[in-house]
Amino acid sequence: MKKLILFCCVYITFAPSFLKINAQSMQENIEAPKAKEIPKTLKKHKETRIDNYFWLNDRENPEVIDYLNKENEYYQKMTAHTKDLQESLYEEMKGRIKEDDSSVPYFYNGYFYITRFETGKDYPIFARKKGSLSADEEILFNCNEMAVGHAYFKLGGLSISPDNKFASFGIDIVGRRIYTIQIKNLETGEILSDKIENATGGSVWANDNKTIFYTKQDQVTLRSDKIFRHKLNTDSKDDVLVYDETDDTFNVSVSKEKSKKYIVISSSSTLTTEYRILNSDNPDGEFEVFQKRVRGLEYSISHYEDSFYILTNKDKATNFKLMKTPENKTGKKNWVDVIPHREDVLLEDIEIFKNYLVVEERSNGLNHIRIMPWNGEPDYYLPFGSETYNAFTTTNIDFDTDILRYSYQSLATPSSVIDFNMKTKTKEILKEQQVLGGKFDKENYVEERVWATARDGVKVPISMIYRKGLKKDGKNPLLLYAYGSYGITMDTYFSSTRLSLLDRGFVYAIAHIRGGEDLGRQWYEDGKLLKKKNTFTDFIDCSKFVIDEKYTSPEHLYAEGGSAGGLLMGVIVNETPELYNGVIAQVPFVDVITTMLDDSIPLTTGEYDEWGNPNKKEYYDYMLSYSPYDNVKAQKYPNMYVSTGLHDSQVQYWEPAKWVAKLRNLKTNNNQLFLDTNMDAGHGGASGRFEALKDLAKEFSFLLDLEKIKS
Repeated sequence: MKKLILFCCVYITFAPSFLKINAQSMQENIEAPKAKEIPKTLKKHKETRIDNYFWLNDRENPEVIDYLNKENEYYQKMTAHTKDLQESLYEEMKGRIKEDDSSVPYFYNGYFYITRFETGKDYPIFARKKGSLSADEEILFNCNEMAVGHAYFKLGGLSISPDNKFASFGIDIVGRRIYTIQIKNLETGEILSDKIENATGGSVWANDNKTIFYTKQDQVTLRSDKIFRHKLNTDSKDDVLVYDETDDTFNVSVSKEKSKKYIVISSSSTLTTEYRILNSDNPDGEFEVFQKRVRGLEYSISHYEDSFYILTNKDKATNFKLMKTPENKTGKKNWVDVIPHREDVLLEDIEIFKNYLVVEERSNGLNHIRIMPWNGEPDYYLPFGSETYNAFTTTNIDFDTDILRYSYQSLATPSSVIDFNMKTKTKEILKEQQVLGGKFDKENYVEERVWATARDGVKVPISMIYRKGLKKDGKNPLLLYAYGSYGITMDTYFSSTRLSLLDRGFVYAIAHIRGGEDLGRQWYEDGKLLKKKNTFTDFIDCSKFVIDEKYTSPEHLYAEGGSAGGLLMGVIVNETPELYNGVIAQVPFVDVITTMLDDSIPLTTGEYDEWGNPNKKEYYDYMLSYSPYDNVKAQKYPNMYVSTGLHDSQVQYWEPAKWVAKLRNLKTNNNQLFLDTNMDAGHGGASGRFEALKDLAKEFSFLLDLEKIKS
C-alpha cells in the first residue's frame, strides 16, 4: 500500500498532463442541467415571440429553485478542480488587505466620525470621538454583531440628529435594497420602538431634533415614490405623507443642504428633474417647488448664503453650466450664469465652502478639480500628471473650512485621501491605501491610454495596465472591461485584487465606450435609445484594436461586464463570439424586450428614457434587434461565467437564468457555460467584505483555468 501511494505521488509530480486529461474526461461525463421548455406566446405590435423559459419567472415555484440549485451543482462539479486555485486566490487577495483598517476621520458638528474594520471581521464598525481624536471612542454600530444570524446584512443611511443625541439608520437583510429604518438613542444605547418598513434606507433630520423625512418604495416595482414625515417616538402608521410622485417614470429622494437651512425633495427621471424645498426650522411646513419640471430640463441645487447655485443643462447647455438665483426667487427666469457652458468641458459637480467654490470638471476623458475663491482671487486647478488617474472630492461636510478633502488614485497608484488647504495651496496625505504582502511595487507596472478607432471614425479611449516587459506578440491574456450606460463614467481606479491577474501575466483594460459620460454628455447621448448600438460596436472595435495591436489574440481575449454591462456581454457573444476565449457576465440585463414591457418590474418605467419604450414600435423593433436573449442562435459561443442573485431587485435573477437555459439549448460547441446563483444575495452580491473576495476568486479562477495558469 505504501508503495502504491509513493508511486502515485511520483506519477502526479511528473505527469500533470495525465491529470489534466483525467479531469477533462471527468468534466465531459458531468451532464449539464437542461431546463424544461414550456412555450409562452408573447404578442406585441402584431408580432409574436415564443419564450420557452418564461416559467422561470417565479421564485416561489419549487421547480425554479430546483433548477437554479442544479445549475449551481453543475458549476461546482465542473470547477471542482479549481477549488485549490480559488482558495489560493482568496487568501492571496485577502492577504493584501489591511484587516484592521479604518477610514480617515471626518469632523462634523463637534465629533470626529470613523468607520473601521477589525481583523477577521466582515462588517464595519461605525464610531465617533467628541472634539478630539484622542477622546474616548463611542461605538455607534457594530455591524458584525448586528449581522449575526443573517446570510446578508447591510446598514445604510446613517444620519445623526443636529443635537448629536440620535441616529437614524436603515437595515437590509435580504439584498433587495429594501430597508427598515430605526432610530437609536446615542446617549442610552437604546433602539427606539420607531420602525419604518419598506424604505430606501436614508433619512434626514429637521433642525428640531425630533422630525425625520424619509423615502418609501412601491412594494411591487420598488420605485421610490413617496416622502413621509416621522416624529420621534411615534408609530410609523401615523407618519404624514408630504409628497407622492405619481409619474411612474420619476423617482424621489430627500436630503438636507450643506448649509443646514433647507430640507430638499428631489424628483428625477433620466432626462428631467424637479426640486422642492422646506426650511429646516419649519418641518411641519409645506414644501415649495423650486422650479417645476420641464421635460429635458435637468438641474441640481446647492444653497449658499442668500442664494442657490444651480448645475443645469438649461439653454441647451449639453455639458451643463453653473447658474445662480436668489433663494426667494427660484424659478428659472431668475437664473443667471456663473460658469457658462463649454463645448469641450463637462461640468460634473460642485462643492460649496464659506470662502471657496470647488468645481469638478471633465475634459478629454480626464477629471479636474478647480478652486474658485469667492473673494475674486484667481482660480486654479489641482495638478495631476498621469493619463490614467482618478481624482474626486470626498467627504466635505464642514462648510466653514479652507480644507478640501479629495481622493487620488490611478491604475497603478493606490488610493490616497488628501486634505488640500485652498488658502495656502498646501496638501497633506492623510492616508494611502496599504497593499500588504511585501510584493507590490507600482514601478513594476505600466499604465497607458490608447485610442481605438470605431467603425464610424470616432476615437474611443482605452485605459490599461500590465507588468513591465510585456511583449506585443498576441500571446498575452487580456481582460477588457466596460459598462457603457446611464452616462456613468468608468474612471480608472486602483485595485489590489486585480494584482492577482496582472502578476500572472494578464493585461487589464477599460474601454471607455459611448453610453457613459467619459468624453462629455454627448458621449452619453450617442450611446442610448436609438443610438444604443454604438455602445456594442465600440466595445467590439476596441476588442479588435487590442488584437490588431498584438496586445492579445482571440485565443487570449476575455471580456467582462455587469448589469447593463452584462447586456453588453450578451450582445458581443451573439455578434462576434469568435473574438473572445471567455466572457464574464455579472447580473446581466439580457431579456430587454420582456423586461421593458413589464411595468411591474423595478426600474422599468423609469428606464424608458435610457432604452426607449417598447410600447412604441420603433423602439420595440430596435431593442429586439439587439436584445441578447431574443438573439441567441445556433452557433459557437465563448466560454462563459454568468452570475446572479436570487433577490436581485435591479436585474431579476430570471434574466440570466433564461439566457443560460437558451444558450445551453442552442450553442453548437462544448465550451464552458456556467450559471452561478447566490441564493442569499441581490444585485451587489455578497455583503461581507471577505465573502465578496470569494466571488472574485471564482471569476479569476475561471479566467486562469482557461489560460491554464495555476499559480
